[in-house]
Amino acid sequence: MASLNRVILVGNLTRDPELRFTPSGSPVAGFGLAVNRTYTNKQGEKVENVDFFNIVVWAKLAELCAEYLKKGRPVALEGRLSSRSWETEDGQKRSVVEVVAENVQFLGSGQGQGGGQGAGQRSQGAPSGDAKPESSPVEEIDLGDDIPF
Repeated sequence: MASLNRVILVGNLTRDPELRFTPSGSPVAGFGLAVNRTYTNKQGEKVENVDFFNIVVWAKLAELCAEYLKKGRPVALEGRLSSRSWETEDGQKRSVVEVVAENVQFLGSGQGQGGGQGAGQRSQGAPSGDAKPESSPVEEIDLGDDIPF
């Protein structure tokens, strides 16, 4: 059976990237992303909502994100969902689902941070080519409250 795990998101950072290093020295950064969405409810009213995602980036891309991205900055990213679980020191089980970004495109003016739309970076091994999600048309689909799954 075939499987696919791809995520594409466009939104704004909810916090500055936090850069850390694994014990072996690999850079890893994490930040939050807010993605706005609008839909029409059963009463015909437009409803605005926000979804929040935890984002993780690795290697050189993590260092670039930590250097150039700040809270509020718009980005487009592509990656995969990853779930992990652990047990806290007091024995509580925890789990999280996060987006592991493999391609991050820096959008907007950068507010004087040395980058604009062309400042986007790709991780090693990511496909080349400049997809510009900010300019592609997006068709809004009204599912109302009837979610198909």
